[in-house]
Amino acid sequence: MTTKKVERRIKIKYRIRKNVFGTPERPRMSVFRSNKQIYVQVINDVEGKTIAAASSLGLEAMPKIQQAEKVGEIIAAKAQEAGVKSVVFDRNGYLYHGRVKSLADAARKGGLNF
Repeated sequence: MTTKKVERRIKIKYRIRKNVFGTPERPRMSVFRSNKQIYVQVINDVEGKTIAAASSLGLEAMPKIQQAEKVGEIIAAKAQEAGVKSVVFDRNGYLYHGRVKSLADAARKGGLNF
């Protein structure tokens, strides 16, 4: 049974995904935020393949915003290693605020353009 909050996020997610599409030149950077962790993937939607991925699973215990910043730095480094310089940001229905925003800002500082 889903709650109204989850249903709302899923509706927003579909609205976003209608317009956001990852290509080989500019893949989609998708963020998933759980209560304890944050995950991010760089995805080529044409081939349906994940180019790079990072999460806060193996990181030391720290506040969630700092975890998100660290994951943003890691994904920027991995994406550039794979030859990706610019991405399309998919916030996955979450508000651009808090952990999602800090992850995006850290990825921008790391060298990704979006």
